[in-house]
Amino acid sequence: MDETYWQSGPAWPKHARKTIDYPKEPLFAMLDRAAEKSGNLPYTVFMGKSQTFAEVQEHADRIANFLISKGIKEGDRVAIFLPNVPHFPAVFFGALKAGAKVVTCNPLYKAGELNFQLKDTDAQIVFALDHPTFTPTCYEAIKGTNVHTVIVCSVKPFLSKAKAIIGSLIGKVPKSPYYEEDKTVFYEQILTEYEPNAPVVNVDPMDTAVLIFTGGTTGLPKGAELTHYNLTSNVLQINEWVYLEEEDVQGRDGGVQYEEEVFVGAVPWYHSYGLTLTLLMATWYAGKLVCIPDPRSGKPPLSDLLSELANTKGTVLNCVPALYAAIANHPNVGKYDLSSVGICSSGAAPLPPEVAKAFEAVTGTLLFEGYGLTETSPVTHINPTNSRYRKFGSIGLPISDTICKILDMDTGMKEMPLGEIGEIAIHGPQVMKQYYQKPEETALVMREIDGKRYFLTGDVGHIDENGYTFISDRKKQMINVGGMKAYPREIEDIFFTHPKIQMAAAIGLPREEDPSNEFVKAYIVLKDGETGTPEEFIEWARGKMAGYKRPKEIDIIDSLPMSSVGKVLRRVLRDAEMEKREKN
Repeated sequence: MDETYWQSGPAWPKHARKTIDYPKEPLFAMLDRAAEKSGNLPYTVFMGKSQTFAEVQEHADRIANFLISKGIKEGDRVAIFLPNVPHFPAVFFGALKAGAKVVTCNPLYKAGELNFQLKDTDAQIVFALDHPTFTPTCYEAIKGTNVHTVIVCSVKPFLSKAKAIIGSLIGKVPKSPYYEEDKTVFYEQILTEYEPNAPVVNVDPMDTAVLIFTGGTTGLPKGAELTHYNLTSNVLQINEWVYLEEEDVQGRDGGVQYEEEVFVGAVPWYHSYGLTLTLLMATWYAGKLVCIPDPRSGKPPLSDLLSELANTKGTVLNCVPALYAAIANHPNVGKYDLSSVGICSSGAAPLPPEVAKAFEAVTGTLLFEGYGLTETSPVTHINPTNSRYRKFGSIGLPISDTICKILDMDTGMKEMPLGEIGEIAIHGPQVMKQYYQKPEETALVMREIDGKRYFLTGDVGHIDENGYTFISDRKKQMINVGGMKAYPREIEDIFFTHPKIQMAAAIGLPREEDPSNEFVKAYIVLKDGETGTPEEFIEWARGKMAGYKRPKEIDIIDSLPMSSVGKVLRRVLRDAEMEKREKN
């Protein structure tokens, strides 16, 4: 099969190059370039107050000099334990300017989870938010590690003077209950005590810039090593593809516009999705970067996100399907002016077609799905960003310089015929270097085919005759029903079409009489004000899906367990169900 045959089809964007000349430069070069060209323009925006590109560059240079003074050498690891706050870009680029590798950590982690990452990467310094929970968690997590310094980052200096004073008076500015003096440095100290001149450090663009941990669905979390080149390449690949037309989105005709976009940080920047598509894209294109520490905050939930979208006139929104569904179903969504929103991507979890349609109905924009993994920086596929060729249910086409193959699920070496199901494998400039200090784990997911290096995604799918890729499900989450393979995503997408259902998840459970055989159980969250019974939905499913896919049991619940980036945790549902059955 021609590796790039899909590029000759009508769905391939006319403006998009098949191959791109990617610059081999350190990742922080994008900040320096933006500061040089657009230094006086606002960069980070937080609660109405902004910092310019020049100011963030200065902060990053001071941080780099501080880290070097603390003994950080080229290749050492510096951890960021922060939500989406205005410190994040300066810390991120500052660590890279010192020659360090950045370890991004989920700020919602408990001490034991953070301790694992700090030990696994041998991090020496951690940046943590000044907060009643996050700071003490960090202090607890560094026990038994080689971390010798915690930089405590307060949001107070990033608030307007009035908000900072009022916040202090009423106790609304977050603050740790205590500080370990022998290990603590305050962020403000760095800004006053260290020079704003960039240090001279030799950074190889092909070397690791960031260690981002995978979700650990197949075992312990692993640190994916993403290079400066990986991430820079992916930013350019994404922008090459995205092009909106007036016939789909009023007022848009083109791709991401330099100095004009407002990127709303609704997805966490410690995650590859938020890091690349929001933080790095905003930096490369000198756009505003709106800091959203918690997109679900407000009463009702998500009200603060909707307010920020309206007040900042956000133009670029990258979210997970659960957030898009929540926005579409927000009781007050009609009260917010969302007319500025133009470029909207969905990723990190499958996008049900009904969710896309509902979001488009309340915003007037076009929502397109992308696909990728932590190990691929993350984007490998994007659906065409126009209504003519967007294909619901598909993750789209491989983007520039990306080759997708469907390989057999036993060896991962044999390419499957067009249309047949197998494991999705990816080759491209965005594919990670390796898993950190895990050569055996790396070898399990890497294959060399025809002289090219491919990453085995663990996702099962097929490619159709027009080059669109379809995912059936995760390799580990297929449900074996009497020898037939049922895929949770397919079942969930069907339930999403029911007018009463807001969210759905499907799992496989072993049959009592034959544990090697499974049946489907579904969990349903109803829309506000709706009622229903399990029997009603089982009967409804009878006319919608084959018998082996149809749930034998359904539970109606208030909410589904979600990861911090909005993925439904089917594993949690299954573990809880198995534990309940064992007790009975």
